[in-house]
Amino acid sequence: MRGALLAVGVLVLSASAAQAQNAAEGQKRFIVCKACHTVEAGGRHGIGPNLHGVFGAKAGTKEGFAFSPQIKGSNIVWDEASMTKYVMDPRNFIPGNKMAYPGMKQEQQVKDLMAYLKEATK
Repeated sequence: MRGALLAVGVLVLSASAAQAQNAAEGQKRFIVCKACHTVEAGGRHGIGPNLHGVFGAKAGTKEGFAFSPQIKGSNIVWDEASMTKYVMDPRNFIPGNKMAYPGMKQEQQVKDLMAYLKEATK
């Protein structure tokens, strides 16, 4: 009985670890974002805005970047949940926005990306 409980415990812990956010993996996922975005404080805008300080910021308010009216009028304050939805399906989350990226579809990759962005943009 004790062995069975131990085996179940190991499986549960393994499943939890697989679902955890991994910033190092997220940094690898950011490579596709890096074509348009920077994350460092004072970083330049590219095709997309610099993302430094994005969490907690109102969408469409980053100084010096020309956002679409759809982003400006979205009334979204970026947090992990809204950023996750946007990264997974930007065209449908905010219809009419200018982001050409089709979305990151694998949930674990998005979780890892969020872990990286939370560290890199604070």
